Amino acid sequence: MTSLVSAQGVSKQFGSVRAVDDISFEIEAGKILGLIGPNGAGKTTLLKALLGLTDCDGRLSVMGLDPFKQRKRLMQNICFIADVAVLPRWIKVAQLLDYVEAIHPNFSRQRAEELLRQTKIMAGSKVKELSKGMVTQLHLSIIMAIDAKLLILDEPTLGLDIIFRKEFYANLLNDYFDEERTILVTTHQVEEIENLLTDVMFISDGKILLDSPMESLGDTYVEVSASGEAADRARGLGPIAESQMFGKSVMLFEGIGREHLDALGELRTPSIADLFVAKVKGARK
Repeated sequence: MTSLVSAQGVSKQFGSVRAVDDISFEIEAGKILGLIGPNGAGKTTLLKALLGLTDCDGRLSVMGLDPFKQRKRLMQNICFIADVAVLPRWIKVAQLLDYVEAIHPNFSRQRAEELLRQTKIMAGSKVKELSKGMVTQLHLSIIMAIDAKLLILDEPTLGLDIIFRKEFYANLLNDYFDEERTILVTTHQVEEIENLLTDVMFISDGKILLDSPMESLGDTYVEVSASGEAADRARGLGPIAESQMFGKSVMLFEGIGREHLDALGELRTPSIADLFVAKVKGARK
């Protein structure tokens, strides 16, 4: 596979705060990567570096380009949706399409209009007349009409109801994603995107805690639900996290084969949310 993004020893400091702390990773083309982290973890700073909005120490390459020094070339092949779709409130939908068509060489107005016909958004409507969900639909329709190699989504469905959120991700997969494109998404609604991801990365306090293909998680992490003597034996194997549920101990193990745990209780692969909480709490001990 080809690395679309390559980071080696990347750091960014603001005064005494090290927002991104000497991280290295690769993002391959044709992946859907979930970048998961608590508030203040360094996600936004890292995204800004990828988008060329801030410089950084270390080496960072996006599609073979330096995002800070070669941003104009880079942005022809990147699309970005932030947690708030920032569109001029006074502009009409048709005027917005005129503008994007004039400035972006890879924009297909025909494609955008096809996507908008699937919504209730009218060409003559002003942005200020649209609901938040409709503004997001408008933004996504424009983004999906741009032939870009990398799509970066920063909390794209924040504040939307569950129906809009489901439709957003369904449209993204059905109408945009293919093996030639890569999607990087950050969200606190981890459960909603877990089944969409090919890869996941945890970041906390500027450091990467996990960087893994989704299909490999079950080989490394196992949850055991046990009680009584079995729970005591399981605890002796050194779980990285433990909680109580319905009178049983739920323990999360890393790097211990299922054959060593099978006799102790019910096994399952942990959810991304549970694994994330365990890794973050473990890193802060």
